[in-house]
Parts: sequence; structure tokens; C-alpha cells
Amino acid sequence: MIPYGRQDIRQQDLDAVIEVLKSDFITQGPVVPQFEDALAEKSGAAHAVAMNSATSALHVAVVALGLGQGDLMWTTPITFVASANCGRYVGADVDFVDIDPDTFNMCPRALATKLAQAEAAGRLPKVIVPVHMCGQSAAMCEIAELVRPYGIRIVEDASHAVGGRYRDQPVGSCQYSDITIFSFHPVKIITTAEGGMALTNDAELAARMELLRSHGITRDPTRMTQDSDGPWYYQQVELGWNYRMTEIQAALGLSQQLRLADYVEARNALANRYDRLLADLPLDLPGRLEATRSAFHLYVIRLHDASRRREVFETLRANGIGVNLHYIPVHLQPYYRDLGFAEGDFPAAEDYYSRAISIPLFAQLSEVEQDEVVARILEALQ
Repeated sequence: MIPYGRQDIRQQDLDAVIEVLKSDFITQGPVVPQFEDALAEKSGAAHAVAMNSATSALHVAVVALGLGQGDLMWTTPITFVASANCGRYVGADVDFVDIDPDTFNMCPRALATKLAQAEAAGRLPKVIVPVHMCGQSAAMCEIAELVRPYGIRIVEDASHAVGGRYRDQPVGSCQYSDITIFSFHPVKIITTAEGGMALTNDAELAARMELLRSHGITRDPTRMTQDSDGPWYYQQVELGWNYRMTEIQAALGLSQQLRLADYVEARNALANRYDRLLADLPLDLPGRLEATRSAFHLYVIRLHDASRRREVFETLRANGIGVNLHYIPVHLQPYYRDLGFAEGDFPAAEDYYSRAISIPLFAQLSEVEQDEVVARILEALQ
């Protein structure tokens, strides 16, 4: 079976992890901040806060931005459920903005329309979470220009996009957002097994996220409510969580990030080759946003004939091609249906879902394997 995604673990990664396991620190120590510094430097952000998952990072990000009970948060329906759930964790209402059919990202035109309607109704979101679907940045400049006049805060869910670029800046620079989130799940561009990171240029946001990821506990006297009792002293000043990344995870990530540019280059080369090999088939291929370089976490094809999607999907799986589906529209999940969402709410997202198949793409995919994928797609379509 050729999987849709696969991690690349090398001897240098194993050596880095073993070195930590032999050290005095395996949970919290010097390697976590080293990994944070490395990703901040690569992304052009001032601060990076490592956590045990991107879901945790999303949760902490919206809390740090003050999202809470009775507030409203918007995201896109084509994403993993965590992009929406982070708002629900804090008691906020969640709504969605439909996608651009070519890029699968939040559509600026749909956003402009929804903002006008929300302003007229007196119900604007406090936070918006655009998602960089498949590794390609959303149109962040346009999105920021639309929402900033209203004072809406922006969290980029760049879980797919570490190593990507937008308008000659690395994804994660937070030029158009308050906070950017990365994921290091095994099928992402680089991995820490499980892990995530929040990046920001705001020192106070970074400090609050650091506090929240560790139970709301501080040893910083400037954040305490009274004088210290001694060198052992700490205070819990907020309700936080145990969302910390371990030294073991950070060691793997620190080693992996040395190959980040190579991984992105390989994924782009494979995606461009798919573009050529699949060009004449009855498929819609991923669109490219101008002045954007995708990290290409995923390569999604869409069948012209939606009625054949299940048949083609099952045929490919039966013939050793580990295709997958990213994603079922969040608003059609039972939990969100119970909140009042239904078919027809976001037509572009629903059309995408009816035709989409994620085909294998990972940095170590060989051209021979890629040719096999293409051949099997051709057979399935015929």
C-alpha cells in the first residue's frame, strides 16, 4: 500500500532523541526552547510557544485572545474539526465562511459578504480562523484588510503549512495575523510524533500562551499577586492546562526542521509532476494562489463526476493506493448539525467534499510510486 502520507525518520533523528533520553531532562529542559527558537527564526516570528498538539495550540490561542462565552468565532468548513472546536471549548458560538473552489481556503468574497451581513445584524465575530488547506496559505492580505477595520483578531491555522510562503514571507511570520498555529503530526511536513506550536509577534500574547500551556502557573515575580515565599515559590494565576511539549518531542522536531526546506522542495516537485501527469484526465487539480508557495501537505484531486467518487476511492484502495478524504465539511458533522447547520449552508465546501480524494504525497515518494498512483487513477476512471 502506498499511503497518502508518511513520516521520514532518519538516523540523525534517532540520535537526537537518544541524546535527550540519556540526559537529565526528558520532559522540560533546554531542547524545547531551542526548537521554539529554530521555528521562530525560520518563520520570521518574534515568539514561538511549543505545545503537545496543534489542537492544544489553537485552544490556548483563542483563550489568549479573550474569546469566551457568548462571543462568535468564524472558520472554514473544509478543515479538521479542531479548527472549529477551539471556539466551542471556550463557550463561543462558531460559524463558517465558504471556501474558494480553486484553493479550498476561506474565500475572501464570501467573507466580505458575510461581514456585511454580520455588521447589519450587529453580530460580528471576535476571532476568525482561516485555514491553510493542503499547505497553501489562504489569501491572508485580503482577509486581514477585510476584518481588521472591525477589530477582529486573526488566528492562522497553518497546521498544514510549515515551510510554505506567502507574498515573499514565510508562513508563520504573523504579518497578517495575531497568532499562527503549526502541527507536527506524523503526516505533516515535519514531525514531533504529536505536537504543535503557536507563533506571534506580540510578547504579551506569547507570555500568556506560555502560562496557559502549563496549568496557569508562573514563577515570574512580576506576574504574582504577592511577594515570593522563597526560591521554591510559584503561583497559579489563571486556569490553564498541561499542554507542554516534551524534550523528546522537541529533539525530534529540532532534528527534522533542519530538512524542512528539502521536504517542501520535494513535495512541490512531486505536486508539479502530478499536475503534468493528471492534466488530461476528467479531474480538477489543486489551484495555486498568486505569490504563494504551498508546503503541499496534501494533493487533492476532484472528480468531474461526483457520482463515481466512492467507486473510484474504493477501487484505488483495493489496488494498493492509500487514498484518503480531507475533509468532511465540519458543519455536516452531527455535533454541528445539532447546533443548527445543515446541507446547503456552504455550497462550495459541499461540492468540494462530493468530489475530493487525497492521493499520496510525501517527501520520500518515488517517481516509480507516483507513476503507479497515476496509472491506478487512470484505470479507476476508465
